[in-house]
Amino acid sequence: MSQIKKSFLLINRQAPYGSSAARDALDVALTASVFEQDISLLFLADGVFQLLQDQQPQGIGQKNLAANLSALPMYDIDQIFVSASALQQRGLKKEQLSLPAELLDDQQIATLISRHDQVMSF
Repeated sequence: MSQIKKSFLLINRQAPYGSSAARDALDVALTASVFEQDISLLFLADGVFQLLQDQQPQGIGQKNLAANLSALPMYDIDQIFVSASALQQRGLKKEQLSLPAELLDDQQIATLISRHDQVMSF
């Protein structure tokens, strides 16, 4: 059986807790990766908070996303992009992120989106 390989870009715009958006995006990424699809993750707006180190969501009764995020390299998901302006607007630095990520400006983000077969926003 031949398999058609597509490139997927999952855009994460929501904060890590308070909705299921972050977990849903990670579930889609890990599942698509099992089917050997090309997966990229882009973090925009409050989605950049998903990548912060040392999150402690136990206080609000949530599970930490760190375990799911740390599994990404095992699934060959290593194309992780972050909006440089979103980080700057929130007073964050690349060194505070839990995964290696490439910072992109708005023009580079537009190019990234245009070169993927499927784009999903969470």
